[in-house]
Amino acid sequence: QAQLLESGGRLVQAGNSLRLSCAASGRTFSPYAKGWFRQAPGKDREFVAAISGSGNFTIYHDSVKGRFTISRDNAKNTVYLHMNNLEPEDTAIYYCAVRAAFIRATMMHQTSYTAWGQGTQVTVSS
Repeated sequence: QAQLLESGGRLVQAGNSLRLSCAASGRTFSPYAKGWFRQAPGKDREFVAAISGSGNFTIYHDSVKGRFTISRDNAKNTVYLHMNNLEPEDTAIYYCAVRAAFIRATMMHQTSYTAWGQGTQVTVSS
């Protein structure tokens, strides 16, 4: 059974950096697009970033542009979210997800993703 496992979340102070990882097991997701989403306390889950299967195309939510970078290592079946200059507003559970194709106009639509991880908690203190 295919699984996605996020890691790397922890408590950090504002202005610091973190790198989240999402490792896939049980199935090869290398050609598939992947996305990161997050859910803050009391809020709906929202899109953060996505990357194509090749890694050549990316898309970001406006709130993280210039601070977050999504990347992938298909040899390791892992996608990363590099987060710089973290803000308290970035506090959330971060989830990775996978879908078959990278279509820029629909990458932020959660229902288009077919598999999800359990999430990793990121807490940013002021």
